[in-house]
Amino acid sequence: MAEQEYHSIVVGGGMAGLTCATYLAREGLNVLLVEKNRECGGLVNTFSHNGFQFDAGIRALENAGIIFPMLNELGIELDVVKSPVSVGVENEILNIADIESLNEYCNLLVKLYPDSKAEIDQIIRIIRKIMKHMDVLYGIENPWFKDTARDLNYLFRKLLPWLPKFLLTIRKINRMNVPVEPYLQKIIKNPSLLDIISQHFFRNTPAFFALSYFSLYLDYFYPRGGVGRIAGEVEQKFLEYGGEIVRETTIEKVSAFEKRLSDHNKNTYSFKNLVWAADLKTFYRITGTEGLSRKTRMKFEKTKSLLLEKRGGDSVFTLFIEVDEPVESFGKISNGHFFYSPSRKGLGDIRWGDLDRLLNKPGGPVRSDILNWLDKFLALNTYEISIPALKDQEMAPEGKTGLIISFLADYDLFKMIADGGWHEEFIKELEERIIKLLGDSIYPVLKEKVTEHFSFSPLSYEKRVGTSGGAITGWSFREPVPVINKIMAANRAAVTPLPSIYQAGQWTYSPAGVPMSILTGKLAALRILSAHKPKK
Repeated sequence: MAEQEYHSIVVGGGMAGLTCATYLAREGLNVLLVEKNRECGGLVNTFSHNGFQFDAGIRALENAGIIFPMLNELGIELDVVKSPVSVGVENEILNIADIESLNEYCNLLVKLYPDSKAEIDQIIRIIRKIMKHMDVLYGIENPWFKDTARDLNYLFRKLLPWLPKFLLTIRKINRMNVPVEPYLQKIIKNPSLLDIISQHFFRNTPAFFALSYFSLYLDYFYPRGGVGRIAGEVEQKFLEYGGEIVRETTIEKVSAFEKRLSDHNKNTYSFKNLVWAADLKTFYRITGTEGLSRKTRMKFEKTKSLLLEKRGGDSVFTLFIEVDEPVESFGKISNGHFFYSPSRKGLGDIRWGDLDRLLNKPGGPVRSDILNWLDKFLALNTYEISIPALKDQEMAPEGKTGLIISFLADYDLFKMIADGGWHEEFIKELEERIIKLLGDSIYPVLKEKVTEHFSFSPLSYEKRVGTSGGAITGWSFREPVPVINKIMAANRAAVTPLPSIYQAGQWTYSPAGVPMSILTGKLAALRILSAHKPKK
């Protein structure tokens, strides 16, 4: 097969790669998108099983001043509905409707922890301040998705009045750039209360990012047909612009000097510009820099060494359940996006301390050790539950309901079990324990009416997305983040040490979600388009 030449090649068809490729193709450039799976979208994906529609990764989207402006700029119409959130602890359930629900959340916590009222009041005051910061942060359409040279109304009436407030807000946010656990420990003395507030966040999540979630809950929306619709619409727009997609293809070698890629089928592709929107560790492992200047090679090796020693963010375990029960039964309990803790006690040291000791036990833990830990962990954990048919009735067969139940999971545990040869057995035990736990607590109907269930483990996500360690978003907060992680520096997130090679996606910026993946994709495209413009 003859080598194919492209102006720009984008590797990775998640939201970052799709966004970048589409903006490049819109300018009439010859663009190739390379995706390791059959379908694009990465974790922004919806699939069908027995007539049920399930979201494989994220459960809802938040605009963050980015998603809707991006869709509008690309001329994409997406039918969406609000995705209201519920929070529940034991039998106490709160349906979050608006900012006034924060008072109800306060009352819920006080009812559960009456001796901690003063601490709860202080936390609520902090959350209110953060919500005001979020109103500023995402208060206008992101300027990277606006043509400020032509849209003078936006420039003078929105952007310029907003900038001073934005800069002041950033200063306040930076003061909360500390792990949420020690931040809360200075305020909350009741360890159970602290856990219930924070245990569904990534380990060492910055305090501002963690405590901003009440604001994000109010921003959540859901595309009709599932979250995968947004990826599908952007992909279709890319193809309309003349872009080309190579699917089920893995890039195995990058020659930075020759500007050439080789895939697993020994096909080669040459490029003027490359955007890597896939796993960054993989990029640095497979990229050769022979022929480049010594200074460039040294800078590349320094960055490579830094990245390869760092961990990706936490992974998740996700259980998909098909239930022979009308969705209305579940709607009487909660909204379609539900954070539920079956116990007010909280995980305490079980989640990290006990697990770390288990994984580092001399000679390794035996099965009984792991299963005993698992029972304690599941009983006290917090679960993110999505019920797609409560957002869009077409997401499940009539008279039936699909549930998606997720929790943060440690990749090392699942990898150790897989290496021990009993991963399938462990998954079966895990699935059955979750169904029993929820059947004995919030969903009694699960005791008799589950028709089928299956799951994705951290190993599944590693295979699906390709990120090292099955990370679902950004880099681990347990150690210094090795990439850009401040909003003011986001424009530099697309830069690599190599000429004409850029990066985009959740592993180029942390913390990161879909909006930031989209933004880094747009920023990478702008870098290329800026260099492409003929000089006057």
